[in-house]
This record gives sequence, C-alpha cells and structure tokens, in this order.
Amino acid sequence: MEKILISSCFLGNKVRYDGKDNLLTENFIQRWQQEQRLVVICPELAGGLLTPRAPAEIKCHNDDGIQVVTNTGGDVTVAFQRGANEALRVCQLHGIRYALLKESSPSCGSSTIYDGSFKQSKIPGQGITTRLLTANGIKVYSEKTMAALCLELATIAST
Repeated sequence: MEKILISSCFLGNKVRYDGKDNLLTENFIQRWQQEQRLVVICPELAGGLLTPRAPAEIKCHNDDGIQVVTNTGGDVTVAFQRGANEALRVCQLHGIRYALLKESSPSCGSSTIYDGSFKQSKIPGQGITTRLLTANGIKVYSEKTMAALCLELATIAST
C-alpha cells in the first residue's frame, strides 16, 4: 500500500503562516488516515520556522538560485531549503513516491506560486519542497489535482 506525504495543514493542523489550516474533508483523506497511509509534514516548520510567522514568497529565480523572503524583507531561504531536505528525507525513509501538498505555497506549490510582490499575484512555478521532491522522482499533487492522485493510486492498486 502506497504511503503519501501530505501537508500538515490539510489535516486541520494550524501550521500556516497565519496560524490557520487548510483542512481537507474528502472521504478518501479520512480513509487514508485510517489506513495509516499518510505521512504528515509542514516543510516550513520542519525547516525551523514558527507559527505564526511572516508571510513569505519566492522573490527571484536567477543564476544564484531561489530566494525566499518575508513581507518584512527577511531572508528565509535556508529554512525553506532545510524543510525541503527534511521532506525528501522522510520520503526516502518511508519509500514514498507520492505527495499531496498545498498549491501556491512557497514550499509546496506544484503548479503556481506567488510572484514575490506580496500582492496576491500568482505565477506558474513550484515551491522549494516540490522542486526537490520532483527532482527526486516523487510525484507531487495539490488540492486542485487530488482526483488525479486518487486515479493513479487506484490504477496501481488494481495491478
């Protein structure tokens, strides 16, 4: 049975930057919990950040890499990288090939992220954790693509 890395906020844990959650109430999430398939992580907390914390966005993509900054100008890149490395370590430890992570997060976004302007503008892109996981062969889904994850897992289970 496939284990799934899941964003902690999806399970109702108040780990978002603003101290809130992103609870998902779909039946399959509850079933996966009961089956003990879910491995829970908040990469930002795993990287050493606290809740609540200043909002952060990916500021730039350039030859020097990616920089993650807070709305007050603090550089939190190292904490985000540390959290991504911990998420990868957990996946490797548990043989995880699939992740369900929060879309648009600077850690977890799989198809969009905020543009670094702190004006709620989104652009195509991936968060720090998603980039590292996908580079290591882990398929990342979001709350917007959960149906595709369910379908893939059902296909695997039937073979």
